[in-house]
Amino acid sequence: MQPNSRYQPSALSRRTFARIFAMGGSAALFAQSGAAWARPALQTTPAAPTEKFWAKVREQFVMPRDLAVMNAANLCPSPGSVLEAMYKNTQDMDRDPSFQNRVKMAHGKEETRRILAEFLRVSPEEIVLTRNTSEGNNLVSSGVDLKPGDEVLLFADNHPSNLAAWQEKSKRWGFSIRLVEQANPHPGFDYYIDAFRKAFTVRTRILAFTHLTSTVGDLFPAKELCRLARERDVLTLIDGAQSFGLLDTDLRDIQPDFYTGSAHKWPCGPKEVGVLYINRTAQPKIWASIISAMPGAIGISKTFEAFGQRDEPAIIGFAEALRFQTHIGSKIIEARARALTQMLIQGLQKIDGIKLWTSSDPSRAVAVASFLPGNHDILKLYAALYEKHHIACATRLGKDRPGLRFSPHFYNTQTEVERALSALGELMKAGG
Repeated sequence: MQPNSRYQPSALSRRTFARIFAMGGSAALFAQSGAAWARPALQTTPAAPTEKFWAKVREQFVMPRDLAVMNAANLCPSPGSVLEAMYKNTQDMDRDPSFQNRVKMAHGKEETRRILAEFLRVSPEEIVLTRNTSEGNNLVSSGVDLKPGDEVLLFADNHPSNLAAWQEKSKRWGFSIRLVEQANPHPGFDYYIDAFRKAFTVRTRILAFTHLTSTVGDLFPAKELCRLARERDVLTLIDGAQSFGLLDTDLRDIQPDFYTGSAHKWPCGPKEVGVLYINRTAQPKIWASIISAMPGAIGISKTFEAFGQRDEPAIIGFAEALRFQTHIGSKIIEARARALTQMLIQGLQKIDGIKLWTSSDPSRAVAVASFLPGNHDILKLYAALYEKHHIACATRLGKDRPGLRFSPHFYNTQTEVERALSALGELMKAGG
């Protein structure tokens, strides 16, 4: 398939590029690019948001109207206000990269830390600004002091950064790994609470699990598992890649020792910015594994965030993404994503040949729907959805619950869900 300018709003032809530079050089180019993401201010969220309101939310993003992106579990678009914040601050830094001018970027980074802490209901002194969830998970697995005889309790369906990383490091430091296997379909919270309770031993030092699985969207009883661990003096690490920016997450209530997340997924923020929360009580129990310059200004960031030069405009853009979500409301965003997913799941159940891997129980799933499309070629179906119908999703290949994965978010509309279901049914009837 040849690139289509409809899906690249800021793409320029060589002729247009040359014409812009002839008219005014790079300033004219950037002016045109900036105009592409300008959006009218979003109104106050009504008590009962209608489809008209959600259509206005959709307009805050630069995606073409005929492109339905349901892949939030991998990568989300950013609203225009985030793009504007990143652009303005990048332009400011590159216009004057002196220390004197860049000092305000450090203030911007600390403001992001404050907003992020408020978003998660914790203190700024407990926040480390990372690049993504994977980096946060590895800072924990490299920083907790473990030795031969110690045991790490893991969920088998963790992301590789919270499973394979622990397994690889166990070879170096000699601690052992104990797994709680995943069950499909999701058997309910009580099943996993009991399974983890039975898996603890006197040697268990840390429990690491995913809040919401990226594979099939299984939701975990995070608060209850953290409570079980605390009762046994066991540290907890929650991989929040699929919950941060989707669920109305209150870490003060859940009380994990460590929690990680990425800006580029459900928060709809910039790429290569993330969060590692380190509970005050856990801070003396973890070592910094990256030592460099330019640390954070307060709390654990002063010793744990010395990562060298950062992309401060992206970090400042992260704050804008959180402001955007806060303006709409975290509870409202979660409810919207849940509603769209239930609409999607109910529609999938009506298509002949579909085998759902994701639970249809709303208490066990949130905004990820994985399914096997009968005996159809997964890659051909995936490509046809995008090329013929402009529906973007993700594939799951291999033997572990293969198929397609749809993960809608609050910027999607009911019309887009209906289009996706109609296209999928049509393609499956036609043989892909």
